[in-house]
Amino acid sequence: MRLKQKKLSSRHFILTATAATLVIFWFGANDAIRADDFGPLLGRWQRIDGGYIIEVNRIHPDGQLEAGYFNPRPINVAHARASAHGEKIKIELELRDKGYPGSAYTLVYDAEKDVLIGYYYHAPTRQNIDVLFVRIR
Repeated sequence: MRLKQKKLSSRHFILTATAATLVIFWFGANDAIRADDFGPLLGRWQRIDGGYIIEVNRIHPDGQLEAGYFNPRPINVAHARASAHGEKIKIELELRDKGYPGSAYTLVYDAEKDVLIGYYYHAPTRQNIDVLFVRIR
């Protein structure tokens, strides 16, 4: 019974977080971005439902990210960018590799919980999947 409750709690957290993410996107972006604001994104992040890892190595002044994606082997990251949305930081990461043609992550950094919350667009099936990444380093 506890395991079932834990699963429900994780699902509820992801659904609530995704709804909050959508509200944040609705209110628009702040174009006055600075690399200093995005420092918390640096590091390795693991998706809670598997071994998928995003590694943010460097943040350029224009918001472009030098980032890697691993499943568990490296997958080509075609585009990675951070931008400010109100008091939140949004990350867009597009993958271009075998099995990942145009698949992408849209995530928001939650500073209070130190997590990345959002969704993964799986291009081959045209499905959005709610995701949560936790910092591992």
